[in-house]
Amino acid sequence: MTALRSALFLAFLVALTPFYWAIVLLCGPLPRLARYRVIVGWARIAVWLSRRLLGIEYEVRGREHIPHEPCVILSKHQSAWETIAYTSIFPPHVYVIKRELLWIPFLGWGLGLMSPIAINRANRKAAIQRMIELGSKRLKQGFSIMVYPEGTRVAVGRRGVYRLGGAVLAVNTGARALPVAHNAGLVWPRNSFLKYPGKVTVVIGAPIETKARTAEQVMRQAEDWIEGEMIRLTPPAEIAKLHATRAALSS
Repeated sequence: MTALRSALFLAFLVALTPFYWAIVLLCGPLPRLARYRVIVGWARIAVWLSRRLLGIEYEVRGREHIPHEPCVILSKHQSAWETIAYTSIFPPHVYVIKRELLWIPFLGWGLGLMSPIAINRANRKAAIQRMIELGSKRLKQGFSIMVYPEGTRVAVGRRGVYRLGGAVLAVNTGARALPVAHNAGLVWPRNSFLKYPGKVTVVIGAPIETKARTAEQVMRQAEDWIEGEMIRLTPPAEIAKLHATRAALSS
């Protein structure tokens, strides 16, 4: 049943995407925020489908911590779920992404119209400078900036290396940093075709002030908070039990 639901979900998205992105491309001349509101419609449809077809619900704790002004969001990254669902949770935001993503048909085109901060990771110094320059512009345009400090999706129960880029951006622009933890990897594992029914819990921490602080201090505080929440959201005993149950069902 899990495989069938996952296949149906993928089939619906594959069928929807070309038609929806045709509409998206027509929105190119619109102002940035107007384009954003059209583009995220696709993500919100995907969230609705994930609830109806996959049985994935979600709850948000700490929504009151989201600042009224644009900020730099520092989030745990476990799956594709959060990249889709965050459009329904947070105010308009753009991503810091590797430029190669813009070359992907449909997805890359849509990302390009969402005003991302695309960087060349091969040149770290230039990437940081570009992130600060474009990040400052996006914040002034009313967008928050979403950063995954670990740089890639990390499996449930694992901890990646937290890079300073997001904190450097926050410190240099004076924006507050907003730490976010979640357990989406339990129901939507990274690099997995199978998606499982269940509830994702997203926890938003109190904003971190960045004025008169170093990037290292800001990132350390964010990392400590995020990983502390991850222990509560994904206790090792529960992860082991979950893996054992799924292994038994698939055998």
